[in-house]
Amino acid sequence: MHEQHLKHYGVRLPSLRNFGGQFTKDALTLVFLAQGYPDTEWVSKSELTQFIREYYPETNDVQSARHLGMQSGFYIVSSRRGNYLPEDKPPPDKSSYLLVTLNEPHPAFLLARRSDTDADFEAIKQQYDYRCATCGSREGEFNLRYKRVRTELQKGHRNPRLPLEGENIIPQCQFCNRADRNYWVYDERGRVIGVADLKPIQKSIRKGYLDNQQVQSLYRYLKRLLGL
Repeated sequence: MHEQHLKHYGVRLPSLRNFGGQFTKDALTLVFLAQGYPDTEWVSKSELTQFIREYYPETNDVQSARHLGMQSGFYIVSSRRGNYLPEDKPPPDKSSYLLVTLNEPHPAFLLARRSDTDADFEAIKQQYDYRCATCGSREGEFNLRYKRVRTELQKGHRNPRLPLEGENIIPQCQFCNRADRNYWVYDERGRVIGVADLKPIQKSIRKGYLDNQQVQSLYRYLKRLLGL
């Protein structure tokens, strides 16, 4: 179905397994959302997270559905965003996902591709000598970290809070462009220069990566910043 209806639009089929042999979160998410296809139903974020935890017990927040829709091109909609919702299947709440169809890509993905062509990305890759901006692995050659896997360059956000276009794109390999990378802001050299999401900070506090003195310092800084 992907080969027939979606591939020529540039919709990327997720890898089935990661380097360690586990099913990937993207593949698991797509399978879960496709239950009963073509008569799919809305799936709550909590249901999806619970399913992913069967394979990845430490998962706190699943972003795979959003990435499969907006970045990979599958017609998956979010009730929270409220865009492109099918009229015949109103969402049950504001935190659910629906796989609308596998016969056509996400409308927003098509719009993005019209304004950001493959030729544009080819020019960007050329600027980076066809290497991943983050780890330096060269496209088509064996990855510098995963020696048995050839490097595939993908469009990566410099700042995930901005549209994936123009100067906000850096080439990243399939490993450096994992979903959790949306937590970070990168410079043009692929180096982390900021945080785009609270989750890594919260995890660092919860896991004790930040000691009490650092947490107190952060607390005082936020109080000053907010004028409390």
